Amino acid sequence: QVQLVESGGGSVQSGGSLRLSCTASGDTYRVRYMAWFRQAPGTEREGVAVVSSDCSTSYADSAKGRFTISQDKAKNTLYLQMNSLKPEDTAMYYCAASQGFRLWSLLLHHTEYYYWGQGTQVPVSS
Repeated sequence: QVQLVESGGGSVQSGGSLRLSCTASGDTYRVRYMAWFRQAPGTEREGVAVVSSDCSTSYADSAKGRFTISQDKAKNTLYLQMNSLKPEDTAMYYCAASQGFRLWSLLLHHTEYYYWGQGTQVPVSS
């Protein structure tokens, strides 16, 4: 079992920055991929960014050039640095973890993840 707890959400103005954190506990040694997802009301949960245990990363087009995913393995913590935020980035942001090998091309799909945090809200005002 893996437990995930997000933090760092909060209100921010358009153009601002925010850093989300996700602390993992439990069987973290089994985790091979960690990712950030987001979900706005009435929409499907969408992948934002993923990082593998060997530090490879992938981003959704909406995040490229503005968001950076990183991890501190010593602290079992995942980060998402979000810059140049836009109102359309408003959503609940979730941390997710996956064990075992996955097809890299599928890692921004929520169906590839078994462990989820409770989410942290990010409202971006114009």
